[in-house]
Amino acid sequence: MRRRGLAGGLCALLLAGAVAAPALARCEDVVPGQRPQNTPREFVGQTMEEIEERGSISFAVYEEFPPYSFVQDGQPMGIDVGVGRFIADALGVEPEFRFVQAGENLQADLMTYVWRGSVLRDPVANVMLRVPYNSTFTCLVEQVVFTGQYGKEEIAIAYSLAAYPDAVVSDAPRHEGGPVPAFFRYDTVAVENDSIADFYLTAFPGGQIGPNIRRYPTMAAAMAALAAGEVMAAMGPRAQLQFGAADGVAVHQPPLPGFALGAWTVGLAVHHSHRDLAYAVDDAVTAALADGRMAALYAGYGLTFTPPDR
Repeated sequence: MRRRGLAGGLCALLLAGAVAAPALARCEDVVPGQRPQNTPREFVGQTMEEIEERGSISFAVYEEFPPYSFVQDGQPMGIDVGVGRFIADALGVEPEFRFVQAGENLQADLMTYVWRGSVLRDPVANVMLRVPYNSTFTCLVEQVVFTGQYGKEEIAIAYSLAAYPDAVVSDAPRHEGGPVPAFFRYDTVAVENDSIADFYLTAFPGGQIGPNIRRYPTMAAAMAALAAGEVMAAMGPRAQLQFGAADGVAVHQPPLPGFALGAWTVGLAVHHSHRDLAYAVDDAVTAALADGRMAALYAGYGLTFTPPDR
């Protein structure tokens, strides 16, 4: 399966936000996409009343994307699936999960799964999960309400304890003696192809890391290579590293020089016409953050939870 849309698209939107001139007001000089009123009615999605009458709410989640969304023993699993269940419970309806593929970029995914539908006239979902939040990017897509921020994703490094025997593993994010990016001038490191970690290491000053980068189609494959001893370390989103860590593998967050995109907030997307639904899902997420259910959801998958910037 392609991860190009989510990985490459995330890089593009975060880079856009990172280089935006600070002197400009928000959304100034930003040209939005296609106007919402050009969307056919059949692709707009259901209103809050229709969702309640039907008794179910549909969520778009990325397929084969552990630990966020995947199928295990025929059942939807993952962090994003858990968030969907929190929302459905709050609305008093049943959750329906639609596993979707990442497209060319995030804008294409939002168009296909949130506000217009596919070229095959597949219907949109009521809510799309795992949508990176970026203030500048929200100006580009008027058709979508970006809401329900439920977590923060952070880049980290997983490493073999056998390869780094001097590392002192602790509860702190940074392990004394664990590898930092400069180590990869000499040591091998696995990344997901075309991911933020891939771009960062490839552009590392001097280009000295390039020969030691090993690229894999997914982060799960990269972690499998680390477990098999094919590489000494792996770099990517902390949750994916922790979920894929085998015995003898540790995960830490060392300083990442010059890496402005090492962390981002993750939330939801809802069609702009259904702001009542957007308010309701945000209330459900807020409640799950406040009462500890969100942190417990992450802990249940063996993951560290970082509250979102809201």
